[in-house]
Amino acid sequence: MTSIDQLKPLSLSLSPHPDRTSMTETASDPAPGAAEEPEAKQENGDCAADAPRQMDPPEGGWGWVVMLASMWCNGSVFGIQNAFGILFVSLLEKFGNENDEDLRFKTAWVGSLSMGMIFFCSPIVSVFTDLLGCRITAVGGAAVAFVGLLASSFVTSLGPLYFTYGIVFACGCSFAYQPSLVILGHYFKRRLGLVNGIVTAGSSVFTITLPYMLTGLLKSVGLAYTLRVLSIFMFLLMLAGLTYKPLLPKPVSSSKSGSRCPSLKRVFNVHIWRSLGYRIWAFGIPAALYGYFVPYVHLMTHVEERFGVNANKEILLTCIGITSGVGRLLFGRVADYVPGVNKVFLQVSSFLVIGLMSMMIPLCHVFGGLIAVCLLMGLFDGCFICIMAPIAFELVGSQNVSQAIGFLLGMMSVPMTVGPPIAGFLRDRLGSYDVAFYLAGIPPIIGGAMLCLIPWVEARRRRKEAQLVAEATEKMLESKNGAEVKVKPEDPESII
Repeated sequence: MTSIDQLKPLSLSLSPHPDRTSMTETASDPAPGAAEEPEAKQENGDCAADAPRQMDPPEGGWGWVVMLASMWCNGSVFGIQNAFGILFVSLLEKFGNENDEDLRFKTAWVGSLSMGMIFFCSPIVSVFTDLLGCRITAVGGAAVAFVGLLASSFVTSLGPLYFTYGIVFACGCSFAYQPSLVILGHYFKRRLGLVNGIVTAGSSVFTITLPYMLTGLLKSVGLAYTLRVLSIFMFLLMLAGLTYKPLLPKPVSSSKSGSRCPSLKRVFNVHIWRSLGYRIWAFGIPAALYGYFVPYVHLMTHVEERFGVNANKEILLTCIGITSGVGRLLFGRVADYVPGVNKVFLQVSSFLVIGLMSMMIPLCHVFGGLIAVCLLMGLFDGCFICIMAPIAFELVGSQNVSQAIGFLLGMMSVPMTVGPPIAGFLRDRLGSYDVAFYLAGIPPIIGGAMLCLIPWVEARRRRKEAQLVAEATEKMLESKNGAEVKVKPEDPESII
């Protein structure tokens, strides 16, 4: 991927920053008669002529079809992942017995490995997205996920599931998922927050409905045929990926050797790490996630211990799923009215509320209070997720967003994998989840506090850029005036 400072002067940036766009437009105004130059250069094979003039996103049209396809991707990928708890019970019944003390630990690794691999592969996926495009990457990933899930339906022991479900299926989902976020920036800019809210709401819809469907399928046709039905979702995801028609041009390689091999700078875009705002964002969010997913993993067991086995614990997942969908739509629309990087304050508020709600879980001795906590937690969970892509566009621009999201998701895989086992370890040692939930509320608050620095850092950067532009303009005027003064004494009329 080409970095921002390597873009050709005739290209018009699609970065959501108004000041960046105006500066690029000013620099891109061609001189009279310069319109014919690109064609002449293209005939001579000059690579500078390959940098097309970018236009603003259409804000609709075919973009609505792309939005629906991305929504199906988000829902099918994370709906299946979130419903692993239903499959978990069936796996215990099919592949183990109650005398195996490590059975639950071994079986849980199937789902944990799958979720972690989706995010761990993200940096690699971002490179493939830049090199091959969103459509090829997404369709290929969905095909791999289809093969992995279908193969999982034929295994007869727990071991092969680590590979077929935990690695093959998860890696395919990763390659299918990330392009669904990147392609939205090709079609939307002004409505990007709302569109991301609608797309990410797909996982909420699947999270609400898929557990009931899986329960019915497992009772009627068994685990193997249930996995085969789920593989149909991945086949439909392949068809959805075909709609990802790119609008933004591919970055042009600066190599003049004629080699088809991309440059190292294009494969690994280190330019995004020069942005201090992005570095804070990329480390602040993983720091918050060490406690973020603890309630989602251990809440059901905590409810059984606190309120009994017969407690209607499923209603808590329904509450989280419904309000998460509402939050994604609501805050996605609100994000469209929040200028620039100030959108990050929405994520700060979401982490603050989620951290406080995690600490409130052990204090709820009435089931109704726990429902209220889950409603708030789901609402701000939707806020955090739906504005992730818009913030990435604001921090690094549209040309760099693919790898920016990829690196972030890759770093998120570590806390997502480590946090819940630590909470389980505390439960085994202390006999209750109280301390685990109290501690789980601390990382989201700390991570949210780190994100508060981003608007200040970006404002300082913009002031420096404006100062440099002003100084450059002043020097140009001074040099122009100096040249006029030198020419004036040589004028014959002035001598006479």
